[in-house]
This record gives sequence, structure tokens and C-alpha cells, in this order.
Amino acid sequence: MFTEETRSQAAIRWAMVGGGRGSQIGYAHRASATRDGHFNLVAGAFDIDAQRCKDFGVNLGLAEDRCYPDYQTMFNAEAKREDGIQAVSIATPNGTHYAISKAALESGLHVVCEKPVTFTVAEAEDLKRIAQQKGRIFGVMYGYTGFPMIHQAREMIQRGEIGDVRVINMQFAHGFHSQEVEKNDPGAKWRMNPEVSGPTYVLGDIGTHAFYLAQLMTGLDVEKLCCTRQSFVKSRTPLEDNAHVMMQFANGAVGTLWASGVNAGSMHQQKIRIVGEKASLEWWDERPNQLSYEVQGQPAQVLERGMGYLHNDVEGVACNRIGGGHAEGFFESWANLYSRYATVMRAADRQDQPTIDKTWFPDIDAGIEGVRLLERCVESADNDAKWVAYHD
Repeated sequence: MFTEETRSQAAIRWAMVGGGRGSQIGYAHRASATRDGHFNLVAGAFDIDAQRCKDFGVNLGLAEDRCYPDYQTMFNAEAKREDGIQAVSIATPNGTHYAISKAALESGLHVVCEKPVTFTVAEAEDLKRIAQQKGRIFGVMYGYTGFPMIHQAREMIQRGEIGDVRVINMQFAHGFHSQEVEKNDPGAKWRMNPEVSGPTYVLGDIGTHAFYLAQLMTGLDVEKLCCTRQSFVKSRTPLEDNAHVMMQFANGAVGTLWASGVNAGSMHQQKIRIVGEKASLEWWDERPNQLSYEVQGQPAQVLERGMGYLHNDVEGVACNRIGGGHAEGFFESWANLYSRYATVMRAADRQDQPTIDKTWFPDIDAGIEGVRLLERCVESADNDAKWVAYHD
């Protein structure tokens, strides 16, 4: 179970790029990173408007001279301070991720970046190279992976409790963009601008979440896929607001991914269903403390977070912040990830980074695979849903 005793270690001096006033995700980063005392927000370049950045940062309790007009100024100034920042989170539009992440790594900082991390696999692999060269941790904010029941599902699959995986159904299909909301919503508008968002909209914005969860749960590698995508709100062309992807996996399993912003009436509908030869598992982000376990020929079961019958010998399963029956949610999941980031960042700073299961937290490799998915989906969809190899 989660323990507060790790608070005794000095907090990592931390900054943010983006995530300022009105940000859809900035508060989630700050609330989660600082929740357990592992990170202390000491600086920020929160906004492209320098005055808004300063006003916002001061209101958060930062010193005025550590509220910077841009990330370059912040990285240069902080590097000259004895108490300068050690890590940065990047919560800016997609098109800026590569340049900011590269500058942060070259400044010797650990990085936590929103996804997709870059526009191209080549750029993402370049970030991996620099992170390894500098000995820095690069985390990618697939925030749902901090939920214990995701790790319970993975462990059950790895232990053979559902048999060989045959079918993987992934979906993240909300309805909030079923109309042209971007006319009055700046946060939506940039997501539908290819110069800022990149070559996809819903596939990159939400589809990669479901895809990473399936990768984490099953450990299976995609061999090939085909994709069809639509712009039901025509002004979003060439970016899709709905997409369907079919996949074939290396072990012979098949899968589908439905990513949509036009599933009218739906809140999230992020669901992952793994069908094995003996049983099936299903996780739904609107009921994140539960995992459906359906064994052929037996009554369906609902496994509950925090219970003794789970695989609590696995840290990702046992990281409960409160006993079973009480609801843990989105911020707990994110805080679990930030706690893990802190653990490996401190180890890297000591140059004694332990060998850690890569499924413990989403790293730059997870980011690379998300970008690879997008590249292959665009390639397929732009060629009349042609099947394409997942790897080069």
C-alpha cells in the first residue's frame, strides 16, 4: 500500500512549460506532482504572454523573477542558480513538444511530457538518444496507467489466467466534439489545427491512451494495421474526429481501436477488453476501481481495487492510497505516476538507477510507440485503408 514515508526525501525542484490559466491539463500536473511531496514547483513558463505568465505564477506562490516569458529564458536562467530546477513538465500543444523537450534534456533536466511527444518517430527517437546520453529520465503522461487495476489486468494476463490472448478491443470515444465546439473553445481549436496538433486529432489526442493501455496489459507487439478515418465536422479536414483501426499482433491475436470525439451522448467510453482462450478482462475508465473478469462457463466477476485476492505482490497493483471500497480516481492515478517518476529521477541523479520493469511507468519508448501508431494510421488511411506494416 502507498506510504507517506517517502516524503522524507528532498523534493525535486520542478518547473512547468505551459499549463497556465485556462489550461485543460495544467492543474492535473501540479496537483499530482506535488501531492506526495516529491516535487516542488519553483519556476514556470506557463504562457506565451509574459504578463499573464507572471500574474499566474505569482498567484500560485512563485517568486516573480522565476516566472519566465519563455522556456529558453527559463532553462538558461535556472541553470545559473544553485537552487535551479531539476525537472520540467511540458503541457503545451503538440507541435512544440520536440523543441522544448530537446532543450530541456540538453539543459540536463528530467522531462515529463504530454503526448504525443513529437510529430514523427524520428524526432521521438532523437529525444530518446539525448535522454540516454545525458542520463535523464523521460516520462510520457499516459495518466491512466497509474490505476492499480490496469496492472492487475497485466499480471493476470502474464500469469496465463485468461489463456492466450486472441482479441483486443480498444476504444476511447467521447461525444464532446460532436459539434463544431472549436469556434468558441481555444483548447479544442488547436487540437484541430494540423500545424499545431500534427497529422491526427482523435487518434493522437485520445486513441494513443487506449493503445498504450492495451500494450501495457498484453505486452503484445503489432505486426500490421489498417485505418479508416473521417472528419464528420467538415471544417476539421484533414484531421479526423472519428477513426477505426484494425490490427494484427505478433502472436496471431487481432484487435480494433475506435477513437472518436463525435460519439454523441458519451462521456468517455475508454474501454479495453482483452479476450483470451479461457476468459476475458475488461476495464472502463469511468469505473477505474473495478476490473471485469469473465471466465467461460462461470458467472461474471467484478474484481475490486484494494482487495486481498488481487496480485498484491506487484507494486503497481498494491499502490492503494485508501482501502478497497473507497473510490480512487484520476488524480490518484497521476500522482502514482509522478511518485514513480520521482523515484527514478532521484536514482538517475545518484547514478545508481535501479533495474525497473518498464511497465511501471510510461517512458520515452511508450511515447515512440504512440507516434509510430499515428504515422502508420495516417499512412493506411491516406491509401484507402491499406494494410501497412507496423514496423519499418
